[in-house]
Amino acid sequence: MKLLLISVSCLVVIASPVRGETYKFDPTHSKIAFQLRHLLGTARGEFHKFSGTIDFDREHPDRSTVTAIIQVASIDTKIAKRDQHLRSADFFDAAKFPEITFRSRGVKRTGANSGDITGDLTMHGVTRPMTLHVKLASPITAESVPARTRWQVTTDPIHRKDFNLVFSGSTEAISGIGQEVVPAIEIEAVRAE
Repeated sequence: MKLLLISVSCLVVIASPVRGETYKFDPTHSKIAFQLRHLLGTARGEFHKFSGTIDFDREHPDRSTVTAIIQVASIDTKIAKRDQHLRSADFFDAAKFPEITFRSRGVKRTGANSGDITGDLTMHGVTRPMTLHVKLASPITAESVPARTRWQVTTDPIHRKDFNLVFSGSTEAISGIGQEVVPAIEIEAVRAE
């Protein structure tokens, strides 16, 4: 759901790449996952289909941009019946809202290998502001521009009600489904040729 992020964990701008450089998310080596409370345990899931692009400027990182697109129908919680329900009009309504998107509005360096990406998360027809905290997970040497980078992304929990992702208040109360969804995102990005 957070697609993330989603995605998005790619503040490669922090690595000071060459001006005008573009990186693309590598979905086979990346993960956009989430978890939330369910009864006395934790329900986990992820999205298998997503894409993203990072365009940035070495001299002016604040002008860099990050865009991520998640295909809602690719949700996987390891329970087929639950996944079908999540795709239905009761929750995500994947037929009407097939994508979750994140579009950055600003990039700010917060450390040698970390930064914040502020932007807009659109999910289930609702757009809300979101800040992604990114941290470089693989070392990059200053002498060369990497062909591939890996980032870890965290953000505040997403409240389902903010995106109208509530099936039935009474049913959910009985089943113990939590309102806060916690993203777990790792993005590996490949330099575009």
